[in-house]
Order: sequence, then C-alpha cells, then structure tokens
Amino acid sequence: MSTSAPKRLANLWDDAKAAAMSEPERLVYRSNLLGSDKRVTNYGGGNTSSKIMQQDPLTGEQVEVLWVKGSGGDSASIKLDGFSTLYMDKLRALKGLYRGVEFEDEMVGYLPHATFNLNPRAASIDTPLHAYVNRPFVDHMHPDAIIAIAASKNSRELTQQIFGDAIGWLPWKKPGFELGLWLGKFCEENPEAKGVVLESHGLFTWGDTPKQCYETTIHIINQAIAWFEKETEGKTIFGGEAVKSLPSDQRRAIAARLMPRIRGFISEDSHKLGHFDDSAAVLEFVNSNNLRPLAALGTSCPDHFLRTKIRPLVIDFDPANPDIDAVISGLADQIAAYRVDYQAYYDRCKHDNSPAVRDPNAVVYLMPGVGMFTFAKDKATARISGEFYVNAINVMRGASTVSTYVGLPEQEAFDIEYWLLEEAKLARMPKPKSLAGKIALVTGGAGGIGKATAVRLLREGACVVLADIDENALAAANDELGAVFGKDFVRPVKLNVTQEAVVIAGFAEAVVEFGGLDILVSNAGIASSAPIEETSLELWNKNMDILSTGYFLVSREAFRLFRAQKIGGNVVFVASKNGLAASPNASAYCTAKAAEIHLARCLALEGAGEQIRVNVVNPDAVLRGSKIWAGEWLEQRASTYKTDKEGLEDMYRERSMLKRSVFPEDIAEAIYFFASDASAKSTGNIINVDAGNAQSFTR
Repeated sequence: MSTSAPKRLANLWDDAKAAAMSEPERLVYRSNLLGSDKRVTNYGGGNTSSKIMQQDPLTGEQVEVLWVKGSGGDSASIKLDGFSTLYMDKLRALKGLYRGVEFEDEMVGYLPHATFNLNPRAASIDTPLHAYVNRPFVDHMHPDAIIAIAASKNSRELTQQIFGDAIGWLPWKKPGFELGLWLGKFCEENPEAKGVVLESHGLFTWGDTPKQCYETTIHIINQAIAWFEKETEGKTIFGGEAVKSLPSDQRRAIAARLMPRIRGFISEDSHKLGHFDDSAAVLEFVNSNNLRPLAALGTSCPDHFLRTKIRPLVIDFDPANPDIDAVISGLADQIAAYRVDYQAYYDRCKHDNSPAVRDPNAVVYLMPGVGMFTFAKDKATARISGEFYVNAINVMRGASTVSTYVGLPEQEAFDIEYWLLEEAKLARMPKPKSLAGKIALVTGGAGGIGKATAVRLLREGACVVLADIDENALAAANDELGAVFGKDFVRPVKLNVTQEAVVIAGFAEAVVEFGGLDILVSNAGIASSAPIEETSLELWNKNMDILSTGYFLVSREAFRLFRAQKIGGNVVFVASKNGLAASPNASAYCTAKAAEIHLARCLALEGAGEQIRVNVVNPDAVLRGSKIWAGEWLEQRASTYKTDKEGLEDMYRERSMLKRSVFPEDIAEAIYFFASDASAKSTGNIINVDAGNAQSFTR
C-alpha cells in the first residue's frame, strides 16, 4: 500500500534451505520470512503455527504438538524458544470445559496445563485460533492491504469480489477462545477454502505443507495489493491535498522545537521518549483534506490501537503560515483537551471490573506540513508505535479510496485496550531500570571516560547520544554500543564543543532522535603540559576554548531544553583534580578546569528552582582507555615527574593515598550517581575520584 515500497511481495522461500531443516526450524524460517516485510505484518503482530508429530518425553509415544508463536514474540526475529508447544489432544479437550463467551477469558488459565515438554514460553491469546483450524500449518498476519479490506464498510462483499470462494470472511470478534471455535467451524464447513479475512483484524491462511502455507499467504496479499492498485488508480487519495509539506530541514527544525515541549507536558508521571516520522506516507495523510475526520475514527486492527491509543492528536498548524510560537502557546490547551476526551471515553466504556484509567496522553501527534511525532515509555516503543500508525494510514488510504473506512467501534476498542488479560500482562512486566525513559548526551562520548559513562547509563536503561569530534571513533563507539544495547538506545552526533552553531545544531539533532534531554555529561576535553614561559597564547586559548567555553556552550543548550520541557534536568561536569589542586607545568589546563568547577557552581544556583541539578566529578590520572593520554600529554607528564610512560601509572598509583589506580569505569560510576535519583538532593557538589589526594579535598 505504501507508495515507496515495491509493488509486490517477493516469494523468498528457498527449497534447499528448508529441506535441511527440522519441522520446528521450518516454522522459524517461515515466520522470519513473513516478518521481514512490514507490509505482511507489523512488529510483534500476527503469529504462525505448525502441528508436528513428536515423541512424548513421558510415554515415548508419538503425539501431535502445536508449535505456535508465544506471547510477546516478533515474527521477524523469533527463534525456536519464542514458540509455545502444547499437546493438541489437551487443547481439543478444553472445548469440553468451555462455559460460553462470557467466560472465555478463563480459558487462558487452562493453556499452561496443555504445555508440552515443560516449555516455559507462555502461550498467547491466539493459541485457540491456530489449534482449532484443522490444517497442519497456519499463518495469521496483519497485512495493510488485507486490513484495508477488513476495515471497509462492505468488507464482506469486497472479500468475495477479490478472492471468490478461496478466502472466506468472518465478522469482528475479539481474539480468544470463541473466535478459535468460529475459525474451526469455518474450516470444517469450507474444506476448499485457503484462508479467511477477519473483519477489522487481519488474515488467516493455511496449507498442508509449510511452503504451501507461506506461498498462500504471499499470494493472497499480492492479490489484494494488485486489486487496490487497479481500483485506486487515478482516484483522489484522502480527499486531496489541503496543504503543502515544508522543506525537510524546516520540518526537522520544527520537530526540534516542539518535541521537548510535548514531552514536557506528557512526562509528569513518567518520562517519555519520542520518535519523528516525516515519510511520504505520513506527509500524504497529514497534508490531506480528510486528515481530521479519518484520524477521529481511530484505528481498526487491535494491534494498531494497543500501540497507538484509539486516536491521535492533530496539532493545529498551517504550514503556509508557519507560526511555531503560536503552536507552542496552544499546545497546553490541545493536550489538556485530549486528556479530557480520553477520560470521557474511559468513563463511557468502563466496566465494573475495568482497570483504572491509564496515561490519558496521546501517543501519536500529527502535524500538517511537518509529519508525525510518537511518544512512549522507551524509544523502541515510540518508534514501533509510529510504524503501527503508518500501517493504520495505509489501511485508511486503501479503505477510504475504494469504500468507506470503518474504525473499530468504541466499546470494542476499549474492551481490547482495557482487557483484563492485557492488564495482567502489563503487571508481569519487569520493573523499569533506574534511568528508563531518560535521555543523556555525553560529550567526548567516544573516548575512555565518555564511552564508559555511556555504557553505565545504558545499563540502567537510558538512551544515550554520543557526541564527539572524532568521526571515526564516534562511528566505532556507536556501532559497538548499538550492538550490545540495541540501536534504539544509541545515537551519534559529531560535535565540536567550541563552535556555537555546531553545538546548537548537534543538540537539535539529538532532540529529534529522542524527543528531548534529561542528562548532560560534559566530558569533552584535552590536556596540555608546559612551563608558563613556554605556554603559547594558542595553547592557552585552546584549553579555555574546549574546557571552559565548550562547557558553557553545551550547558547553555541543555538549560534551554530543560526549561522548555519543565521536568527538571541534570548536568554532570567531568572536571579534574587539577581544578582544585595546582599542578606544575600545567597552568592552562588547571586554570580551565578550575573555571569548569566554578561554572558548575553558578549553574547549580541558576537551575535549582527548576529542579535542574549540576554537579562535578573530578578524576585524576585515568590513563587506561583515555584518548588524552594517547598523545603528547603522556610524554609531557612523564617528563615532568622524571619517569617514563610505563612508570607513569605506577607513579600516580603510589602517589595516591589509597595506592590504587583509577579507571574510566570508576569515573562512570560517580557520574551515574549524580545522574540518577540516588543523588536527587545533591546539587553544586563535587566527587573526587582520585584514589585520595589531600590537596584536592574540598573545603
């Protein structure tokens, strides 16, 4: 459906690969192929299954086992351990325990009793839908092209028109045991059918072999894509264009200004992460005449509105008169109105046993001429929510062009969103890490202390922007940390902290990637050593530019963001023992570091009233992993202390009171303390991490 995607799905099945696999491995293979294209199913959406004969570990007999995607898995990346395994005879026996649709949720509690081979993977609510289809291999996908049919006013007629008797149709029914019985009955009564369209939901297909099942799924989706291409050719989409898109650079500049403010309004209870999408599909929708009426109808597929809420918030904006100050001044009222509307929706639809109302803020924010912002508890969820709404746009595009788009009825949507089973699933989620929802920017992020700090913050759930002037080291650090913690958690920004325009642009880039900022770790640095009479003005200015002016520039941008968000903030300066204790032949360096420390004290005074904390970590003699010690500084300090490179670390260790070496990870631990709520009542303070130096005791 997306205009930027290839017209047809490719058949990716490789007979040679599949032949070398076991039957469970072929299920994984089939699932990964289907999940590799977002036009087939969105992240975490849909499921696949195979009914396989296996040896019972207790009796040694061959038994029929249902392998089905477990709760919370994703088709594109699922492995063998992502599938639940259940005895088919026990699943069939559950029919005798079923007390009717009013009690269908209790059937979920019986699924663990059908577990085969003590598999710990929890079975999903869709398990009966696969179990009672009397075919060995079943796919359940959420293709945009099929949901566009399923969400049309005349979806039954369209299904018959496009697919004839090959694909059946079933009316809307919430996923669960009852729908599983419906599917089973359909298959028994229509033995020639290859699948079924579920109204407002998605597609079920099946086959007698894994390949046949996969190819049927691909064929049916391609058939729908081809039909839509023919039927929509030459037709007006979304009622035509109402406004023009702003240029790309202007769209991102607007995103950089608005996202922190939206984030501030919606992060009172828990901090949110943001994602910006100005793709062609999004712009076509937000620029259209039918934006508001279609957006108000909400989404259709259950997976969509579980991720995106029942409807988005449309930001009042005229790109022909791009008054961003006016948008900002009106945001509070718009967001407050959305909350009131959401509370009214909850009050209209709630049951006696419904869970308490959840976060009433929008997830999706649509802005004409600019694009879409999505906000959620973490970056991955914000990004995926955006992807889901793009799926919803594609569905609305198709359905509204060939028919009338129909969103899921409000009560049905509520019953999915506030499903007690969904609430129980949320209650089982692990406790958030200490920095979950927080965004940190670390200058000098590709160096020893910077990278160690990024690792420490990432381990606690923060998203981290690595800012560094060394482009090669930055790319390597970003790749390394992205591979360990996930690409959604790390972003690189090339940053020269001495250049005002570059700093402003770098912070704006970081904001568009994550939605705002909570923590600044100002760590970029150099070191120099020379007697005063040999200290050139150039060397003096270089120290002041990087270690004083640079710290001022990045702090100023951080303060601007913190004040725009109005949810506090946290600045940690990485200064030096030398900012408190004089050192021979290092006047430029020591003076600049002393300026850093005093700047931090000034900022602590300025920020306290708005819960912006500013603290300092003073390292000393961190040789290992530090780029500073890779150049002339090491030779200069070795010369000053009459030793060689190898002996310098020993000298520093023996000089310390505790006789211990100091490593980047030690500095990172102190930075994490100041960045976390463990130090929530500390500002204007200094921690020395120097293994003990009486000269640098704070007084």
